[in-house]
Amino acid sequence: MNGLSADVEAAVAAIEAGPQGPEVGAFFDLDGTLVAGYTAATFYGDRLRGREVSPAEFLRTVVTAVDGELGGDPTAIAHVAFAAMRGVSEESFADLGERLFRSKIAGTIRRESRALVAAHQRAGHTVAIASAATRYQIGPVARDLGVEHLVCTQLVVEDGQFTGATDGPMLWGRHKATGVRRFAKAHGLDLAQSYAYGNGYEDVAFLSSVGHPTALNPHRDLRAAAARLGWPVLDLTDPVGGSLVAAGRTVAALAGMNAGVAAGIAYGLARADRREGRNLAVKLATHIPMAVAGVSMDVLHQERLWTHRPAIFVANHQSSLDIPVLGRLLERDFTIVAKKEARWDPRAIVGSVVIDPAYIDRSDSASARATLDGVVERIRSGTSLMIFPEGTRSATPVLGPFRKGAFHLAAQAGVPVVPVVLRNTGELMRRSSLVLNPGVVDVCVLEPETDWTTDGMGERIAALHAKFEETLARWPS
Repeated sequence: MNGLSADVEAAVAAIEAGPQGPEVGAFFDLDGTLVAGYTAATFYGDRLRGREVSPAEFLRTVVTAVDGELGGDPTAIAHVAFAAMRGVSEESFADLGERLFRSKIAGTIRRESRALVAAHQRAGHTVAIASAATRYQIGPVARDLGVEHLVCTQLVVEDGQFTGATDGPMLWGRHKATGVRRFAKAHGLDLAQSYAYGNGYEDVAFLSSVGHPTALNPHRDLRAAAARLGWPVLDLTDPVGGSLVAAGRTVAALAGMNAGVAAGIAYGLARADRREGRNLAVKLATHIPMAVAGVSMDVLHQERLWTHRPAIFVANHQSSLDIPVLGRLLERDFTIVAKKEARWDPRAIVGSVVIDPAYIDRSDSASARATLDGVVERIRSGTSLMIFPEGTRSATPVLGPFRKGAFHLAAQAGVPVVPVVLRNTGELMRRSSLVLNPGVVDVCVLEPETDWTTDGMGERIAALHAKFEETLARWPS
């Protein structure tokens, strides 16, 4: 089941076997539960780097944090932060939340937390994020997970600016439990049948509000309380970070890639066969670095990669690892379409030597059309094309909309589209990371789709997008 731990598989199975329907609630804490770490620290760190924190505010923050650790009010530090927001534009702060989600927070969402949320959604439950955080921290995470409802701390806004005050209490401790009960009453939920997930001792009251509480990656005191109360405990895996060992192996992998390219080109020159030299370079430049980095692949329906050539191979895109993975799968006689800005990307220069990408100038439509016309001719002459229809790497495993370009090329060239679904690449190499971590990339090659025309293309693309989503949600065995 999607490579989940046995405990999480059992929890998902229990959800699927349990009560179904919207009268059952599923409440997830945010920090330390859905995401590893604390979103407030991400926001504060951004302000520190931007020199937006005055010395006086920094001193108040430190003193308040120490006091909270020594038995004082643990929520006081949040109120110091709220007060510092007085006069800040709500719109600009919401934009900051979106930016920090893409660059920092998206990579901290736990894969197994995502699976639990999805299980409740499949069961038709009313899913909500219940947190002391604000909607500016929670909103992007909720949208990415497909969660509609938020039970959270509300900030007062007047004339588009924060006043520095909260609208009601901060939803921490018993106040979170009160907020959940209020939400349940407003939405007609049966709390005795409902679920809740939290990680801190302050969540005891919140977890006690439902019939199915779970201590998820709990702190020591909550773990002890869960043992006393007979609550289940789930310890989830945090997203993989970039260790020094992984960084060293990445450097070695890059060296192996360069060596593979050099060996392939030398072979082609020696044999006076440029095409075979390039194909060997691709094979060596993908096999060697992935082996050095400790990355392997588990491929379903690999034979479908060879039944229709030339073809347009379309894949979902989360990571810089996607191109080497697809290169290793396709092995020979293919190229890619890339934006012209990627021509001088250090990670792309070596690949451009052997696969000769078609670089598109999106700012010049006439130039772009001419380039694509040349791509069509290359496809017709036997060169397959690798393309990511989302257009850019997504920050999370959530699939973005498909653009039509790849499918228009398939119609023009008269070749099939071969869909390739990738899983785990974003976990092994995050969107903005330069470090490749060891692990297994899951690949599922879907049935090739032939006879593309412009008639009904939009509906057909939407159907293919749905197949990708279904494959990612329910990975075939």
